[in-house]
Amino acid sequence: SEASENLLHSLSAQVSYYNDLIQKNPEWVFAGVYADKAITGTTTVKRDELNRMLVDCEAGKIDIVLVKSISRFARNTVDTLEMVRHLKDIGVEVIFERENISSFSGDGELMLTILASFAQEESRSISENVRWGIRKRFEQGEQNGFKAPYGYYWDGEMYRQIPEQAEAVRIIFERYLDGYTPFQIRDELKEKGYTSQEGCEITDCTVREILSNISYTGLQILQKNLITDTHKRIKDQQVLPKYLVEDMYEPIITREMFDKAQAIKEERAKVVTERDIKLTPYSGRMRCGICGSNMSRRTANKRKKWVCNRKERKGADKCCSKGIFESDLDAMTNELLGDK
Repeated sequence: SEASENLLHSLSAQVSYYNDLIQKNPEWVFAGVYADKAITGTTTVKRDELNRMLVDCEAGKIDIVLVKSISRFARNTVDTLEMVRHLKDIGVEVIFERENISSFSGDGELMLTILASFAQEESRSISENVRWGIRKRFEQGEQNGFKAPYGYYWDGEMYRQIPEQAEAVRIIFERYLDGYTPFQIRDELKEKGYTSQEGCEITDCTVREILSNISYTGLQILQKNLITDTHKRIKDQQVLPKYLVEDMYEPIITREMFDKAQAIKEERAKVVTERDIKLTPYSGRMRCGICGSNMSRRTANKRKKWVCNRKERKGADKCCSKGIFESDLDAMTNELLGDK
Protein backbone atom coordinates (compact mmCIF):
# COMPACT_ATOMS: atom_id res chain seq x y z
CA SER A 1 0.00 0.00 0.00
CA GLU A 2 2.73 2.44 -0.96
CA ALA A 3 2.75 5.19 -3.58
CA SER A 4 6.28 5.68 -4.86
CA GLU A 5 7.70 3.68 -7.75
CA ASN A 6 10.35 2.02 -5.58
CA LEU A 7 7.87 0.99 -2.95
CA LEU A 8 5.43 -0.28 -5.56
CA HIS A 9 8.29 -2.46 -6.77
CA SER A 10 8.68 -3.60 -3.16
CA LEU A 11 4.97 -4.45 -3.11
CA SER A 12 5.44 -6.53 -6.25
CA ALA A 13 8.25 -8.40 -4.50
CA GLN A 14 5.99 -9.03 -1.50
CA VAL A 15 3.28 -10.44 -3.76
CA SER A 16 5.79 -12.81 -5.36
CA TYR A 17 7.08 -13.84 -1.95
CA TYR A 18 3.64 -14.76 -0.64
CA ASN A 19 2.73 -16.50 -3.89
CA ASP A 20 5.75 -18.79 -3.44
CA LEU A 21 5.32 -19.19 0.32
CA ILE A 22 1.70 -20.32 0.10
CA GLN A 23 2.02 -22.54 -2.93
CA LYS A 24 5.05 -24.37 -1.48
CA ASN A 25 3.03 -25.43 1.56
CA PRO A 26 1.25 -28.72 0.70
CA GLU A 27 -1.35 -28.12 3.44
CA TRP A 28 -2.48 -24.81 1.93
CA VAL A 29 -4.59 -23.98 -1.13
CA PHE A 30 -3.75 -20.60 -2.64
CA ALA A 31 -6.80 -18.26 -2.47
CA GLY A 32 -5.17 -15.15 -3.93
CA VAL A 33 -3.34 -11.95 -3.03
CA TYR A 34 -5.21 -8.85 -1.86
CA ALA A 35 -3.09 -5.69 -2.09
CA ASP A 36 -4.21 -2.03 -2.00
CA LYS A 37 -1.78 0.21 -3.86
CA ALA A 38 -1.11 3.75 -2.60
CA ILE A 39 -4.08 3.72 -0.22
CA THR A 40 -3.80 4.98 3.36
CA GLY A 41 -4.10 2.37 6.07
CA THR A 42 -5.65 4.79 8.56
CA THR A 43 -9.12 4.05 7.20
CA THR A 44 -10.75 1.01 5.57
CA VAL A 45 -13.32 2.99 3.55
CA LYS A 46 -11.43 3.18 0.23
CA ARG A 47 -9.40 -0.02 0.57
CA ASP A 48 -11.17 -2.07 -2.08
CA GLU A 49 -8.84 -5.06 -1.90
CA LEU A 50 -9.08 -5.30 1.88
CA ASN A 51 -12.86 -5.15 1.70
CA ARG A 52 -12.89 -7.74 -1.10
CA MET A 53 -10.84 -10.04 1.10
CA LEU A 54 -13.30 -9.63 3.98
CA VAL A 55 -16.19 -10.52 1.65
CA ASP A 56 -14.34 -13.66 0.50
CA CYS A 57 -13.72 -14.59 4.14
CA GLU A 58 -17.42 -14.22 4.84
CA ALA A 59 -18.16 -16.46 1.84
CA GLY A 60 -15.94 -19.23 3.24
CA LYS A 61 -13.27 -18.93 0.53
CA ILE A 62 -10.45 -18.21 3.00
CA ASP A 63 -9.36 -19.97 6.22
CA ILE A 64 -6.05 -18.21 6.88
CA VAL A 65 -4.99 -14.63 6.13
CA LEU A 66 -1.27 -13.93 5.98
CA VAL A 67 -0.22 -10.31 6.56
CA LYS A 68 3.30 -8.94 6.35
CA SER A 69 2.81 -6.68 9.39
CA ILE A 70 0.12 -5.00 11.48
CA SER A 71 0.76 -1.63 9.82
CA ARG A 72 0.05 -3.21 6.40
CA PHE A 73 -3.31 -4.49 7.68
CA ALA A 74 -4.56 -1.24 9.25
CA ARG A 75 -3.02 1.65 11.17
CA ASN A 76 -6.18 2.24 13.18
CA THR A 77 -6.24 0.17 16.37
CA VAL A 78 -10.04 -0.06 16.53
CA ASP A 79 -10.32 -1.15 12.87
CA THR A 80 -7.57 -3.74 13.34
CA LEU A 81 -9.10 -5.33 16.42
CA GLU A 82 -12.65 -5.29 15.06
CA MET A 83 -11.61 -6.99 11.81
CA VAL A 84 -9.38 -9.57 13.49
CA ARG A 85 -12.05 -10.41 16.09
CA HIS A 86 -14.72 -10.73 13.43
CA LEU A 87 -12.54 -13.01 11.31
CA LYS A 88 -11.74 -15.10 14.38
CA ASP A 89 -15.46 -15.43 15.14
CA ILE A 90 -16.13 -16.84 11.66
CA GLY A 91 -13.19 -19.24 11.90
CA VAL A 92 -10.57 -17.30 9.91
CA GLU A 93 -7.07 -17.10 11.39
CA VAL A 94 -4.97 -13.96 10.81
CA ILE A 95 -1.19 -14.36 10.99
CA PHE A 96 1.08 -11.31 11.17
CA GLU A 97 4.43 -12.48 9.91
CA ARG A 98 6.76 -9.71 11.10
CA GLU A 99 5.34 -9.68 14.64
CA ASN A 100 4.88 -13.49 14.68
CA ILE A 101 1.33 -13.14 16.02
CA SER A 102 -1.64 -15.42 15.35
CA SER A 103 -5.17 -14.35 16.16
CA PHE A 104 -5.83 -17.93 17.33
CA SER A 105 -3.06 -17.89 19.96
CA GLY A 106 -3.82 -17.25 23.63
CA ASP A 107 -1.91 -13.98 23.98
CA GLY A 108 -2.44 -12.96 20.36
CA GLU A 109 -5.04 -10.26 21.02
CA LEU A 110 -3.07 -8.64 23.84
CA MET A 111 0.04 -8.36 21.70
CA LEU A 112 -2.04 -7.25 18.75
CA THR A 113 -3.64 -4.43 20.77
CA ILE A 114 -0.28 -3.13 21.94
CA LEU A 115 1.44 -3.29 18.56
CA ALA A 116 -1.57 -1.90 16.67
CA SER A 117 -1.53 1.10 19.01
CA PHE A 118 2.14 1.67 18.17
CA ALA A 119 1.33 1.50 14.44
CA GLN A 120 -1.51 4.00 14.84
CA GLU A 121 0.64 6.41 16.84
CA GLU A 122 3.43 6.19 14.27
CA SER A 123 0.97 7.03 11.49
CA ARG A 124 -0.44 9.95 13.50
CA SER A 125 3.07 11.29 14.16
CA ILE A 126 3.96 11.14 10.45
CA SER A 127 0.71 12.95 9.56
CA GLU A 128 1.43 15.68 12.10
CA ASN A 129 4.93 16.21 10.69
CA VAL A 130 3.56 16.48 7.17
CA ARG A 131 0.88 18.95 8.28
CA TRP A 132 3.46 21.02 10.14
CA GLY A 133 5.58 21.25 6.99
CA ILE A 134 2.61 22.30 4.86
CA ARG A 135 1.56 24.99 7.33
CA LYS A 136 5.10 26.37 7.49
CA ARG A 137 5.10 26.67 3.70
CA PHE A 138 1.75 28.46 3.87
CA GLU A 139 3.20 30.95 6.37
CA GLN A 140 5.97 31.70 3.87
CA GLY A 141 3.49 32.16 1.03
CA GLU A 142 4.33 28.83 -0.63
CA GLN A 143 1.49 26.66 -1.86
CA ASN A 144 1.06 22.92 -1.45
CA GLY A 145 0.86 21.55 -5.00
CA PHE A 146 0.19 23.30 -8.29
CA LYS A 147 -3.24 22.12 -9.45
CA ALA A 148 -4.58 24.94 -11.58
CA PRO A 149 -8.20 26.07 -11.27
CA TYR A 150 -10.40 26.45 -14.35
CA GLY A 151 -9.00 29.14 -16.64
CA TYR A 152 -5.32 28.66 -15.74
CA TYR A 153 -2.20 26.54 -16.17
CA TRP A 154 0.97 26.55 -14.05
CA ASP A 155 4.07 27.64 -16.01
CA GLY A 156 6.56 27.03 -13.19
CA GLU A 157 6.43 30.57 -11.83
CA MET A 158 2.79 31.59 -11.71
CA TYR A 159 -0.66 30.66 -13.02
CA ARG A 160 -1.17 31.87 -16.59
CA GLN A 161 -4.48 32.30 -18.38
CA ILE A 162 -5.87 29.81 -20.86
CA PRO A 163 -7.52 32.31 -23.24
CA GLU A 164 -10.71 30.38 -24.06
CA GLN A 165 -11.33 29.34 -20.46
CA ALA A 166 -10.50 32.83 -19.19
CA GLU A 167 -13.14 34.21 -21.55
CA ALA A 168 -15.69 31.79 -20.08
CA VAL A 169 -14.80 33.04 -16.58
CA ARG A 170 -15.36 36.64 -17.67
CA ILE A 171 -18.74 35.72 -19.16
CA ILE A 172 -19.73 34.02 -15.89
CA PHE A 173 -18.99 37.11 -13.78
CA GLU A 174 -20.43 39.59 -16.28
CA ARG A 175 -23.69 37.69 -16.66
CA TYR A 176 -24.01 37.17 -12.92
CA LEU A 177 -23.59 40.90 -12.31
CA ASP A 178 -26.27 41.47 -14.97
CA GLY A 179 -28.73 39.38 -12.95
CA TYR A 180 -28.40 35.96 -14.60
CA THR A 181 -28.72 32.80 -12.49
CA PRO A 182 -26.07 30.03 -12.52
CA PHE A 183 -28.52 27.88 -14.53
CA GLN A 184 -28.90 30.57 -17.19
CA ILE A 185 -25.14 31.13 -17.33
CA ARG A 186 -24.57 27.39 -17.68
CA ASP A 187 -26.97 27.24 -20.61
CA GLU A 188 -25.26 30.16 -22.38
CA LEU A 189 -21.81 28.60 -21.93
CA LYS A 190 -23.12 25.34 -23.36
CA GLU A 191 -24.68 27.14 -26.32
CA LYS A 192 -21.39 28.92 -27.04
CA GLY A 193 -19.40 25.70 -26.82
CA TYR A 194 -17.37 26.33 -23.67
CA THR A 195 -16.35 23.19 -21.77
CA SER A 196 -14.73 22.24 -18.47
CA GLN A 197 -11.04 21.39 -18.00
CA GLU A 198 -11.90 17.77 -18.80
CA GLY A 199 -13.83 18.71 -21.93
CA CYS A 200 -17.25 18.11 -20.34
CA GLU A 201 -20.20 20.48 -20.08
CA ILE A 202 -19.86 23.22 -17.46
CA THR A 203 -22.46 22.65 -14.73
CA ASP A 204 -24.26 25.19 -12.56
CA CYS A 205 -22.18 23.90 -9.61
CA THR A 206 -18.98 24.80 -11.50
CA VAL A 207 -20.40 28.25 -12.20
CA ARG A 208 -21.03 28.75 -8.46
CA GLU A 209 -17.51 27.56 -7.58
CA ILE A 210 -15.97 29.98 -10.07
CA LEU A 211 -18.05 32.84 -8.68
CA SER A 212 -16.64 32.07 -5.21
CA ASN A 213 -12.98 31.83 -6.22
CA ILE A 214 -11.00 34.97 -5.46
CA SER A 215 -8.05 33.63 -7.47
CA TYR A 216 -9.56 35.15 -10.63
CA THR A 217 -8.66 38.59 -9.24
CA GLY A 218 -4.96 37.62 -9.06
CA LEU A 219 -4.96 36.80 -5.34
CA GLN A 220 -4.55 33.41 -3.70
CA ILE A 221 -5.77 32.31 -0.28
CA LEU A 222 -3.69 29.58 1.33
CA GLN A 223 -5.05 27.17 3.96
CA LYS A 224 -8.69 27.70 3.04
CA ASN A 225 -9.50 24.09 3.88
CA LEU A 226 -8.69 21.81 6.79
CA ILE A 227 -8.23 18.02 6.68
CA THR A 228 -9.28 16.40 9.96
CA ASP A 229 -7.76 13.27 11.55
CA THR A 230 -10.64 11.31 10.01
CA HIS A 231 -9.62 12.60 6.53
CA LYS A 232 -12.66 14.86 6.26
CA ARG A 233 -12.20 18.12 4.37
CA ILE A 234 -13.66 21.22 6.05
CA LYS A 235 -14.06 24.00 3.50
CA ASP A 236 -13.51 27.64 4.49
CA GLN A 237 -12.38 26.50 7.93
CA GLN A 238 -12.22 29.07 10.73
CA VAL A 239 -9.72 27.22 12.94
CA LEU A 240 -6.35 27.87 11.30
CA PRO A 241 -5.04 31.19 9.94
CA LYS A 242 -5.39 31.91 6.23
CA TYR A 243 -2.73 33.62 4.13
CA LEU A 244 -3.35 35.96 1.21
CA VAL A 245 -0.69 35.89 -1.54
CA GLU A 246 -0.54 38.43 -4.35
CA ASP A 247 0.65 38.02 -7.95
CA MET A 248 0.17 34.24 -8.09
CA TYR A 249 -2.42 34.48 -10.86
CA GLU A 250 -2.85 36.59 -13.96
CA PRO A 251 -6.06 38.50 -13.15
CA ILE A 252 -9.11 37.64 -15.25
CA ILE A 253 -11.57 39.93 -13.45
CA THR A 254 -11.24 42.96 -11.18
CA ARG A 255 -11.55 42.82 -7.41
CA GLU A 256 -14.56 45.13 -7.75
CA MET A 257 -16.38 42.58 -9.95
CA PHE A 258 -15.61 39.79 -7.48
CA ASP A 259 -16.85 41.78 -4.48
CA LYS A 260 -20.08 42.71 -6.31
CA ALA A 261 -20.66 39.03 -7.14
CA GLN A 262 -20.26 38.08 -3.47
CA ALA A 263 -22.72 40.79 -2.45
CA ILE A 264 -25.28 39.47 -4.96
CA LYS A 265 -24.80 35.93 -3.66
CA GLU A 266 -25.37 37.04 -0.08
CA GLU A 267 -28.46 39.01 -1.06
CA ARG A 268 -29.96 36.09 -2.98
CA ALA A 269 -29.21 33.70 -0.12
CA LYS A 270 -30.92 36.09 2.28
CA VAL A 271 -34.02 36.23 0.08
CA VAL A 272 -34.21 32.43 -0.04
CA THR A 273 -33.77 32.16 3.74
CA GLU A 274 -36.47 34.72 4.48
CA ARG A 275 -38.90 33.38 1.88
CA ASP A 276 -42.08 31.94 3.31
CA ILE A 277 -42.07 28.43 1.88
CA LYS A 278 -45.57 27.06 1.46
CA LEU A 279 -45.89 23.29 1.28
CA THR A 280 -48.45 21.74 -1.03
CA PRO A 281 -49.97 18.23 -1.08
CA TYR A 282 -47.36 17.42 -3.75
CA SER A 283 -44.28 18.71 -1.89
CA GLY A 284 -41.68 15.96 -1.46
CA ARG A 285 -43.82 13.47 -3.38
CA MET A 286 -43.23 14.38 -7.01
CA ARG A 287 -40.86 12.22 -9.10
CA CYS A 288 -40.05 12.48 -12.79
CA GLY A 289 -41.59 9.60 -14.72
CA ILE A 290 -38.70 9.60 -17.20
CA CYS A 291 -35.52 9.73 -15.11
CA GLY A 292 -36.84 9.35 -11.54
CA SER A 293 -35.41 12.65 -10.26
CA ASN A 294 -37.26 14.87 -7.82
CA MET A 295 -39.52 17.57 -9.24
CA SER A 296 -39.76 21.16 -8.07
CA ARG A 297 -42.53 23.77 -8.19
CA ARG A 298 -41.98 26.75 -10.46
CA THR A 299 -44.06 29.70 -11.64
CA ALA A 300 -44.65 30.00 -15.41
CA ASN A 301 -46.84 32.85 -16.69
CA LYS A 302 -48.40 33.18 -13.23
CA ARG A 303 -49.28 29.46 -13.25
CA LYS A 304 -47.67 26.90 -10.96
CA LYS A 305 -45.78 24.17 -12.75
CA TRP A 306 -43.81 21.09 -11.60
CA VAL A 307 -40.56 20.44 -13.49
CA CYS A 308 -37.82 17.77 -13.39
CA ASN A 309 -34.80 18.86 -11.35
CA ARG A 310 -32.39 16.88 -13.53
CA LYS A 311 -33.64 18.52 -16.72
CA GLU A 312 -33.60 21.98 -15.15
CA ARG A 313 -30.11 21.68 -13.71
CA LYS A 314 -28.31 19.55 -16.29
CA GLY A 315 -30.11 20.41 -19.51
CA ALA A 316 -32.83 19.06 -21.80
CA ASP A 317 -30.51 16.39 -23.23
CA LYS A 318 -30.36 14.72 -19.79
CA CYS A 319 -34.14 14.23 -19.54
CA CYS A 320 -36.88 14.62 -22.14
CA SER A 321 -39.74 15.06 -19.67
CA LYS A 322 -42.19 17.95 -19.89
CA GLY A 323 -43.40 20.03 -16.96
CA ILE A 324 -46.90 19.56 -15.64
CA PHE A 325 -49.16 22.38 -14.47
CA GLU A 326 -50.41 22.12 -10.90
CA SER A 327 -53.97 22.75 -12.09
CA ASP A 328 -53.75 19.57 -14.18
CA LEU A 329 -52.39 17.70 -11.18
CA ASP A 330 -55.31 18.93 -9.09
CA ALA A 331 -57.80 17.76 -11.71
CA MET A 332 -56.24 14.29 -11.94
CA THR A 333 -56.00 13.98 -8.17
CA ASN A 334 -59.65 14.97 -7.72
CA GLU A 335 -60.71 12.47 -10.37
CA LEU A 336 -58.79 9.62 -8.71
CA LEU A 337 -59.77 10.46 -5.14
CA GLY A 338 -63.33 11.49 -5.86
CA ASP A 339 -62.81 15.19 -5.12
CA LYS A 340 -61.99 14.49 -1.44
